[in-house]
Amino acid sequence: MRPVTDTSIPSADQSVDEEIPAAAATETDEGTAGTREKKAPADSDLFRQSEIAADYVEGLLDILDYDGDIDELVSGGRPVVEVVGGRLQSLVGQRGATLEALQELARLAVFRQTGTPSRLLLDVGGYRAARRKELAAVAKNAVEKVKEHGESVRLEPMSAFERKCVHDVVNAMSGVESESEGVEPNRRIVVRPVAD
Repeated sequence: MRPVTDTSIPSADQSVDEEIPAAAATETDEGTAGTREKKAPADSDLFRQSEIAADYVEGLLDILDYDGDIDELVSGGRPVVEVVGGRLQSLVGQRGATLEALQELARLAVFRQTGTPSRLLLDVGGYRAARRKELAAVAKNAVEKVKEHGESVRLEPMSAFERKCVHDVVNAMSGVESESEGVEPNRRIVVRPVAD
């Protein structure tokens, strides 16, 4: 078992927003480009981020007395931690809400040790892979409606991860485009026909 490092959450007088700019996490998740070019971290740095996050998640599992295997890897240019095991559904929560919160805590743990915001992706029990398939179907259905009726389609509010999945599917299709609108937690995607 790995030793758990000090990854305590900030006190009430210490805002998380002061440590990790909210725009950095949200914009990165949605794949939008910033105004400045940033040097991509090396795979060794990304793997170190996944190790830090895995230590943090393992500490949480110990506290909760949950069993799970933890894998650390780098995939698609970002650190990833996957937790697999039985009795972990409560770590996912309704529509992944608990998983999103745990991911933010793990990102904060990485930030506290490295001083660098992380694009860490946390998955529990394969939830994200299954959700990606569901979202691909939602996106394709929305595209079909837009092409059939020629009108924009507004989807239900989604997390940044979910919006990114839908944007990826829509952007791979011709004749349609997508954009996010609204403010968290009610931020949603609008799929519309491409203007001629």
